[in-house]
Order: sequence, then C-alpha cells, then structure tokens
Amino acid sequence: MKKLIGILILIFYIAVVSHYGNFDFTEKNSWQAQASPGKLSSAHEMLSANCATCHTATIGVDNAKCITCHGDNKALLERQPTAFHGVIGNCSSCHIEHQGPDANLRVMDHEAMALLGEKIIGDEKKSFQLDESIIPADHPLVSDQIAKLNCATCHGTKDKHLGLMGNNCASCHAATQWTIPEFQHPSVLSINCSQCHQAPPSHYMMHFEMVSKKVAARSDEKGNGCCEAVLVNQCYSCHKTTSWNDIQGVGFYKHH
Repeated sequence: MKKLIGILILIFYIAVVSHYGNFDFTEKNSWQAQASPGKLSSAHEMLSANCATCHTATIGVDNAKCITCHGDNKALLERQPTAFHGVIGNCSSCHIEHQGPDANLRVMDHEAMALLGEKIIGDEKKSFQLDESIIPADHPLVSDQIAKLNCATCHGTKDKHLGLMGNNCASCHAATQWTIPEFQHPSVLSINCSQCHQAPPSHYMMHFEMVSKKVAARSDEKGNGCCEAVLVNQCYSCHKTTSWNDIQGVGFYKHH
C-alpha cells in the first residue's frame, strides 16, 4: 500500500513539472507562478512579477502592505469625502485587483462601504458612524444596507443645493448616479431659478456684460433690446429649463 502511494505521489510530481515546464521550486518566490488570477491594472502592473509585494502566503492580500505604499497619500486623507480611508484598513474590500489593465480601482461600492462600517463598529471602532435614521427602510432608491450610510458625511462638500434641500440626499438621488431622470423642473414660466441655481463666477464679472448678455440679446415684440438690463439672478431671461446651455433665441451654446 505504501509503495502504491509513493508511486502515485511520483506520478503527481512528474505531472506538475510537465505542466509548468522549467518551473524551479527552489527559486525565490517561485510559488507565485502556480496561480494566475488575472492581469493587474495598469497602476500595479509593475508588480506583476512580485506577488509578495501585496500578498502574504496563507493570508492573501495583506492590508498592511497596501498601507505601506498608499498610507502617506495626503491628498486622499486631507479631503473630506475621502478622509475615511485613514480608519478603514481594509483595502481589498473595495479596491479589487486582477481584473485586467483597464480596470478602474476607484469604483465606488456603497454596499461594501456599509458592510465595512458595520464591521468596524462591531469591532468597537466608532470612527465610522452608521446612521440608520437618515433614510427610512424600504427606500425605492437605495438598498436597506446603503440606507445605513449618512450621505452628507462624504458628499456635504459637493452640495449644489447650498443646503436648501437638507442632508437627505437619497430623498432624490440614488447611490448609482447623481442625475435624476424623473426630475421635473418647475414651470418654464417660473422666475425663481436663483432659489436653487447659483450663477457661475463669470456672471459676476465683465464677461456677463461683454459676452453673456450680447449672446442672448434679441428684440422682443415691442422692439426693445432684450437682456440689456438683466440682473445676474434673473436666470430665466436667458436660460431654458432643458439645459443651462440652451439659451433662449440661440439654442445650445457652449460659452463656459
């Protein structure tokens, strides 16, 4: 019986050597050649010949090794929307490699973030706060898991509504995109645009007087020139609700 087992082991060894060609089991890090989960992204392709840069045997992706390279990224850690990376310590949950050279490692996965938050809170690390009171259960735009996140924690600096809509982003927005296909503007006859829309900086400078007004200038039924006396907060005099660059009397015009 022992002889039979020995023969089977020898056959298996020969098969492995035949499969891997000139594979040298004594070569440093030769275990790397035994697995090929896929090509690295272009950002990490220089590490393709040295798996141990990111992986540790029997553990897999080692977060400590990720942090060794990326832990001093001040641009990432100093920005309010991305500062949470300083306490996560679990890189591979969101940043997944071996998906090819064109893979985007910065795809935002809100589900993964919520799961990480639960794990961190479960480990009594309270620096990542889940807030289940922000979004009600069974919300049509977000899952129950994502609903535990406080949108404003990361997106507060990107609020184009200037605080007028509150902090409950998911009352209008989904977690997959900012655009809202179902959104309906108030009537095209509305003159309250400035309640929600802020004019660009150029409208507060001579560009508005010298270019913007002249582009939109037209004659009304009474023969008076239009836009000459328009104020910067009277958006409706030049803009249409289909698009900011859809200028009345001009059509789509890229001037900013």
